[in-house]
Amino acid sequence: MMAAVSTRPAERATGDLPRYDVGALRTAFPALHQAVHGQPLVYLDNGATTQKPRAVIDAVVSYYTTDCANVHRGAYLLSERATLRYDAARHRVAEFLHAATDQEIVFVRGATEAINLVAAGFARSRLQPGDEVLLSEMEHHSNIVPWQLACEATGAVIKVLPFDDQGVLELDRLDALLGPKTRIVAVTHVSNVLGTVNPVAEIVRRAHARGIPVLVDGAQAVPHLPVDVQALGCDYYVFSGHKVYGPTGIGVLYGTAEALQALPPYQGGGDMVRTVTFPKTTYAPIPSRFEAGTPDIAGAIGLKAALDFVATVGFDAIADHEHRLLALASHALAAIPEVRLVGTAPGKASVLAFTLGNVHPHDLATILDRQGVAIRAGHHCAQPVVKHYGVPAVARASFALYNTEAEVSFFADALVKAQEIFKR
Repeated sequence: MMAAVSTRPAERATGDLPRYDVGALRTAFPALHQAVHGQPLVYLDNGATTQKPRAVIDAVVSYYTTDCANVHRGAYLLSERATLRYDAARHRVAEFLHAATDQEIVFVRGATEAINLVAAGFARSRLQPGDEVLLSEMEHHSNIVPWQLACEATGAVIKVLPFDDQGVLELDRLDALLGPKTRIVAVTHVSNVLGTVNPVAEIVRRAHARGIPVLVDGAQAVPHLPVDVQALGCDYYVFSGHKVYGPTGIGVLYGTAEALQALPPYQGGGDMVRTVTFPKTTYAPIPSRFEAGTPDIAGAIGLKAALDFVATVGFDAIADHEHRLLALASHALAAIPEVRLVGTAPGKASVLAFTLGNVHPHDLATILDRQGVAIRAGHHCAQPVVKHYGVPAVARASFALYNTEAEVSFFADALVKAQEIFKR
């Protein structure tokens, strides 16, 4: 049976629940309490996006209701309040990731834009013909395509670290792939399809031994386990707010001060400059030089509320709960004839990918939806992963802190009913 990832002890905020009361937690999420096709909603597509607690919704509403103003330059009270809340959000993210300073946190639209920012910076300042970018085989398209664009623009090439059929990276091949022309390693912390938790600290250690920087895609990691970027040692770490119970359209690029200062600006515009004349522009210090234009102020404020909410629950409690859900779901699906589990790494986050005989996952997801169960089906923006297993698509159930054991059982029963329908 697959095991959920174990996490180191995490600091918890005052007000932690004395025990994991999933029923009490669910009351904080308005969207969970609705019917779909006449059935209670069982939302198991958390890997794509999570539902939002009332605290996040209220934080966004309060900004637009009382503090709606632009930040940083307004000499009036609303702008001052908005600026304080926006800067507090940056500080909260720095705490969440254990960054050394707030200046190492750049607000972007999501993990995708963060990776594009770094890749574009490398294309403009670091990559030359024949240089190499090392990715893993299990990357999301967001950590493949930006590097392809950078390589196409510079003549650099992509090298790939493969994974085995369990969904575990073949680290014994890493050192041979880290060559004198490797300019950066970009790797996912947790696979969005397989759920594999990768040994990124070890990858960073080996890359840094050769002077190679490392970017870690943490979009699927931050909802499930504590992240300490200083302990990992990575140069860049990215995540999206909407996958950790925050709003859509807000994300984070962490970079060490040294790594960020080495990148050229990604976009030009207001608030990322120090002086502007027609002959020459000088740029603001980090992180402002990467935040051109009016930022997603409400999104940043909502993200702070989301991180506060997660901290109140505590990662130990989240990991224990999600471990139970993953173990229960893995056991239930393994007992269903024709189910094939995809990704059986010994260390997994709460993601379960599978196929059901010859049934196309899209058809399966449609039938489950009629029973109120929301799962994801397709290649999950990770076509190299599903190609590895010789299938065109897989179904995926991904669990969050608000899912229940009853929902897992209902999901398994719905899958059996769907199987019966397809056999008719």
